[in-house]
Amino acid sequence: MSAVRIEIGDDAVVEGTVAPGFEAVRDQFVANFRDRGEVGGSVCVTLGGERKVDLWGGIADPKTRRPWTSDTVGTVFSCTKGATATCAHILVSRGLLDLDAPVTELWPEFGQNGKERVTTRMMLDHSAGVPALRAPVANERSYDWDYWTERLAAEEPFWEPGTRNGYHGFTIGWTAGEMVRRVSGMSLGAFFRKEVAQPLGLDFWIGLPEEIEPRVAPVIPHLPKATDPKTVFQTDLTRRDSIASLFYFNTGKWRSGGANSREGHAAEIGAANGITNARGLAGLYAPLANGGALNGVRLVDATTLARMGEVSMATHDDATLRVPTRFALGYMKSMDNRKRSLGARYWGEDCDSVIMGPAAFGHVGAGGSLAFADPANGLSFGYSMNRMGPGILMNQRGQSLVDATYRSLGFASKDAGVWTR
Repeated sequence: MSAVRIEIGDDAVVEGTVAPGFEAVRDQFVANFRDRGEVGGSVCVTLGGERKVDLWGGIADPKTRRPWTSDTVGTVFSCTKGATATCAHILVSRGLLDLDAPVTELWPEFGQNGKERVTTRMMLDHSAGVPALRAPVANERSYDWDYWTERLAAEEPFWEPGTRNGYHGFTIGWTAGEMVRRVSGMSLGAFFRKEVAQPLGLDFWIGLPEEIEPRVAPVIPHLPKATDPKTVFQTDLTRRDSIASLFYFNTGKWRSGGANSREGHAAEIGAANGITNARGLAGLYAPLANGGALNGVRLVDATTLARMGEVSMATHDDATLRVPTRFALGYMKSMDNRKRSLGARYWGEDCDSVIMGPAAFGHVGAGGSLAFADPANGLSFGYSMNRMGPGILMNQRGQSLVDATYRSLGFASKDAGVWTR
């Protein structure tokens, strides 16, 4: 491993370590700051469970000029879904949770208004039919677990469950998370901490302790321009009764700055408020890239791991995001929308896609963070940042790091929509 310290301007630096053969990842990370507007961030790559790239840099808080250091953490938005899904699969692996059993066996109240036949599998692959709540979320109960689970149990599905998929962008934190809670007897955040983060030594929380708060990098929102294209998703946002609008806006206090509030950090939102950095993200997926276990810590067995990476639902028109999507059980698979997305044509081809290896599974976070495992190559990857980018899935900053990683492993092309040799 070679030590890295590179000045990137305005008294900011990139630091960390890079193994021989992975210099291209370092170069793209530096280019993100110099050429693509990165403010602060981190990237980590493991191969065979060993770190090959561990870099961080830039500014964590532009208001105070606090630098992004080795232990800086931040909100990784929907990358949290991968952590929640992993908790569910741990229980599946232990024989405690049946993916194909009706949810009502564990959660009887959920079997209302046409949801009687929903299975845990549907909860994880975004086909359960409850991607949002119709009635306004009460601000004073925005982070109340029981409030969300009661509301979702009573909600009428937006489509017949299991017949199509639409991104459950916020609600999956409670639909999947409640299954974990009911089986384990622990809150989602507590289960994740006890069974995943602590055994693996990860700086990763769903429900942040107050003592970690000084290390958090505030989120810098992406500010849309009047000239931005009116994609189908953005047009749907203007229709108050659309799934997209309800998912995006009807989240109570979270929508109005929750990602930068102590209250929002302390809550347990299994879809959106995980706090970590690239090292934590790559560390989560490292066992899943290496047979389900690493350094004596086993998360899942081989059968469960094989199931985790398989496509469970896919569509040319996601009911929420309004772009083609492909989902495994709680995770995203490679999605190539470079020629199928207006956003990609406007913001650059890497926008609205996430292109990984064929066997890879993981999750994008709002603004462009990413974490995944590629079991075929023993690879895990994590990227986190504070400045959000445009579009629905990745943008050039994160995808450039993924591309450099695969090229470092001898892969030649992503023209097939997945990385191939």
